[in-house]
Amino acid sequence: MNLQAEILLFFQRIGTPFWDGLAVFFTLFGEETISICVLLAILWCIDKEKGYIIIGTMFFGLTGNTIMKAIVRMPRPFSVIPGLSGKRLSTATGYSFPSGHTTTAATLYSSMAIAVRKRWVSVLCAVLIVLVGVSRMYLGVHWPMDVAGGLILGILTSLLFYKMFETMDEKGKGSYCMIIGWTTLVAAIILASLLYAHRIDETAFSDMMKTFALFSGVYLGFSIDAKHIHFTVEGSIALRILRFAVGFGFILLIMGVKHLFKAESAYYPVAFSRYFLSGIWGTAIYPLLGKKLKLFS
Repeated sequence: MNLQAEILLFFQRIGTPFWDGLAVFFTLFGEETISICVLLAILWCIDKEKGYIIIGTMFFGLTGNTIMKAIVRMPRPFSVIPGLSGKRLSTATGYSFPSGHTTTAATLYSSMAIAVRKRWVSVLCAVLIVLVGVSRMYLGVHWPMDVAGGLILGILTSLLFYKMFETMDEKGKGSYCMIIGWTTLVAAIILASLLYAHRIDETAFSDMMKTFALFSGVYLGFSIDAKHIHFTVEGSIALRILRFAVGFGFILLIMGVKHLFKAESAYYPVAFSRYFLSGIWGTAIYPLLGKKLKLFS
């Protein structure tokens, strides 16, 4: 038995309900709901410019992750290690390498650390990244190599792309948003169509389709905002809290639509629609409505 398997079986041997709960808690910080929550809080309520930059690094991190998963196609450890039981398997979508949760956490929180540049924030972000990675191994859904790959991919993405977005001028941002928005929209439609027709590997390409659908909405929304909306984040603390609560509440409603469509044939059209709508809601539709409702400046 190799070292990676021994590490995962060690985590299983020391498992208790307490540690299970703690692992599930920390793995949440690498999942889409918490990540979207944090990103929208920054974009809508704290600093729009930094929100745009961090979302930009997330796009490259998550795109790189889904492409690598589709190429490597590493099986999950619980499916190949005798005696290993995976936990929270609902989050173990796609292939194993690199860890999507770890990539998400490493990209998001390292970008936040770069944006804020305060020691306590950097320490907190580093701790969260490590704990998300450890939680994925404890739950038996990722190999140590997956976690290491996610860490490297996420942190390198932030270091490579944060400065690029920070120095991009307004004209460059507008062109970039249009190109990325339309390119990812076309890619998401093609993937959703092929997945619906069962012409490609669903395990390899389902998460990629969702990623492209989400960011196509995000970047087309950014393009609309740059031309027509121009929202800002000023306002009292109470107004910002209300702004976030209303906007994120609608995101949860959009994402929850999947529970209304039980037919397997509806899965990919619904998945494409809810991720695209979530993206464009966050960067265009809600800011436009919010300005009319005096929630945004």
